[in-house]
Amino acid sequence: MKGMAKIMTKIGVKGAHHFGLFVADASRSLTLYRDALGGTVTHSFLTEDGRTIYMVDLGGGAVVELIPYGEGRADVAIGWAHLALEVDDVQAAYDACLAAGCVSWKAPTITDIGYPAHLAYVHGPDGELLEFYKEL
Repeated sequence: MKGMAKIMTKIGVKGAHHFGLFVADASRSLTLYRDALGGTVTHSFLTEDGRTIYMVDLGGGAVVELIPYGEGRADVAIGWAHLALEVDDVQAAYDACLAAGCVSWKAPTITDIGYPAHLAYVHGPDGELLEFYKEL
């Protein structure tokens, strides 16, 4: 994974777009991030299995994506899920990271998350999950 900074510059990383957070109870988490911390729900969307995901803008460029995965699921730990990087070209970012030794988690795809977006995911050198994001 040598040269990751060069790769990120080459693929046009604009900055962190949001941080994904697995939560046990979305309503309880909204009480914290929206009500107590003064965040604004910018949009929400349903997953294929009927869960509602919330994007909460905390101000200053900090956006948290609340992903309800509690309910006793043993396969997902509650906590930080992924870092989403806004990029100029999702495919180029994905390809560059694979060439640098990252492992694919989800190939580039266009997805409706309340609006169309181009997304891809890779695991970095320590297993961390990176999302490459571009709003269409």
